[in-house]
Amino acid sequence: MRRDITEGKTGVALTMKMRLLDANNGCAPIANAAIYLWHNDLAGAYSGYNQPTGNTVGETFLRGIQVTDSNGEVTFTTIYPGWYPGRVTHLHFQVFLDNGTGGTATATSQIAFPDDVTAQVYATPLYPRGPNTSVPNVESDGIFRDGADHQIATTTGDVDSGLVAELDVRIAV
Repeated sequence: MRRDITEGKTGVALTMKMRLLDANNGCAPIANAAIYLWHNDLAGAYSGYNQPTGNTVGETFLRGIQVTDSNGEVTFTTIYPGWYPGRVTHLHFQVFLDNGTGGTATATSQIAFPDDVTAQVYATPLYPRGPNTSVPNVESDGIFRDGADHQIATTTGDVDSGLVAELDVRIAV
């Protein structure tokens, strides 16, 4: 369990706040659930895999688990992710209602960002690859094509002092 998942990876600072809600109970907060969050670094590499960008098997950067509080909330300290061909910028997450002590994920999904925020981030010197030309916006991403309205994080702040992204996650319990 850790809040800061950067492990020294550089990029625009991002605070990711999530609130887990019970869609079957008036969107009441869900406490004591584990949320596992992971994403790629600014070069497009994920930890834990042997991939074209390098072998990161055994590494855990930009991965972490938090347990929701009584308000159903978790907060991760991370960086704005980079991109790789074929996908828009995104984060992955899984929800475990058993507090992450076993069993299978109750929900698996992804989080996208507003296109204008992504453009601002990729215009900084921290992201020398520049904008993603293969998937320039959420609407052109094959995974989000079915409707991403509930998967785009509300994002505030700026690239110099850091961004805060927030998302309410509704699941049927």
